[in-house]
Amino acid sequence: MPRGPRSRRDEPPPDPGRESVWDYPRPPRVEADTRRVRIELAGEVICDTDDAVRVLETSHPPTWYLPREAFDGVELRPSARRTTCEFKGTASYVSLVVGGREARDAAWSYDAPRPGYEALAGRLCVYPSRVDACWVDDERVAAQEGDFYGGWITSDVAGPFKGGPGTIGW
Repeated sequence: MPRGPRSRRDEPPPDPGRESVWDYPRPPRVEADTRRVRIELAGEVICDTDDAVRVLETSHPPTWYLPREAFDGVELRPSARRTTCEFKGTASYVSLVVGGREARDAAWSYDAPRPGYEALAGRLCVYPSRVDACWVDDERVAAQEGDFYGGWITSDVAGPFKGGPGTIGW
C-alpha cells in the first residue's frame, strides 16, 4: 500500500515558486487571496470573484472560500449534511442548482466558525469535482482525490496530497 511522507525529510523540496502542502501549518492558516476565481456549472459561470480566502492545512491543497453573494443566478439549496472540523467548527452543505442541474452537496460553509476562522463566515467552498470547472486566474483547477476534502490543485502547489486511496493514515 502506498504511503505518504511521514515528515518533511521524506519528500523532495518543491520547485522554486511552488508551495509544498507539507509546509502548510496545522492548525490550518487562513489567508486572503485576490486572484480571480471562477466556477462553471451547467454551461454557465456561476461565480466570478477576486475576493477569495484560502485555507492552508498540512498535506492538503488549498480550499478556496468565496463570498455567497458572488454565486450569481444559483439556487443554494440547503442540505441535511453536516461535518465537523476540530479547528473551524461545524460545516453546513448546500447543493448548487442552475439551469435545472443540481450539483448535490457541492459546497459547504462555516456559518459560525470557531475563533481564528471568522474570515470564513458568509463564504462558500466548492468541491471542484462536483462542478464542471473551477479556475484560478486562467488555470483550470484539478480536484483533490477522494470525497472528503475539497482541495484545489494548481500548478503552484506541490504534493503529494492526502485524500486518495492509501492516504487515510498520513
